[in-house]
Amino acid sequence: MDMKKQIAEGKGFIAALDQSGGSTPKALRGYGVEDHEWSGDDEMFGKIHEMRSRIITSPCFSNGKVIGAILFEKTMDGKVDGKTTPQALIDRGIVPFIKIDKGLEDEGFGGFGGVQLMKPMPDLDALLKRAKGLGVFGTKERSVINEANAEGIAAIVKQQFEIGMQVLRNGLVPMLEPEYSIKAQGRAEGEKMLKDEILKLLPTVPEGEQIMLKLSIPVEANLYAELIEHPKVLAVVALSGGYSTEEACEKLAKNKGMIASFSRGLLQDLRAQQSDDEFDDTLSAAIDLIHAASVA
Repeated sequence: MDMKKQIAEGKGFIAALDQSGGSTPKALRGYGVEDHEWSGDDEMFGKIHEMRSRIITSPCFSNGKVIGAILFEKTMDGKVDGKTTPQALIDRGIVPFIKIDKGLEDEGFGGFGGVQLMKPMPDLDALLKRAKGLGVFGTKERSVINEANAEGIAAIVKQQFEIGMQVLRNGLVPMLEPEYSIKAQGRAEGEKMLKDEILKLLPTVPEGEQIMLKLSIPVEANLYAELIEHPKVLAVVALSGGYSTEEACEKLAKNKGMIASFSRGLLQDLRAQQSDDEFDDTLSAAIDLIHAASVA
């Protein structure tokens, strides 16, 4: 499989299977696994790995509509069908990515208002080398914008590009995710600031290299067309950002060339208690809906 070509030309979307840390119990509760059913981090991550394995091995997950999947580090290190998770994805024609950020700083950290920068990643080079060795194609790193603060947005984009360059030096493709909170006031104005800051830094991407962008679905449809068409951008993907599957798909379909990278939008109706047929039917319906919005 030519993974770069698949992301550039594939007619599908990227599944986000990378809930971690504080978001894992919430994800498990949404899946129908209550807190009393596990004890400690190892059991918690074991339960979430069972869910992800069930998704990855579902027949509908490898029907060509899911072109990539983002993994949490522990998921990358785990096994699916007796293989490493990245290899299990590759064998199904799905490009593996890994979430590399270690969470968010508090808003205002560093003197930048209205944004949450990424926490330090002191062991990033070692993680990237390990991921590369397992066949992982790219990374994803998330920070959050909560208001249209020009200095804060510039700081977010600068940090994202700095980490992105480190990823490129290690032979992987970075997916920069400066998420713009869909609850933020003045989001339309702030998203234009965000686009302008990204355009300023795209020329710093080395010749022959490309990055990816994971962005909130913009208030103004097709706002990111210039980014989608930019030669230094391999793909622009959309996060669901708290929208329901239906809302996210409706909004995404209005943005030509932007494909989905949904988590909640993909998983919201899956339950541990479902039979295999019920689980597969539910997952298949979500995949069909998200795929249609991605290729609209």
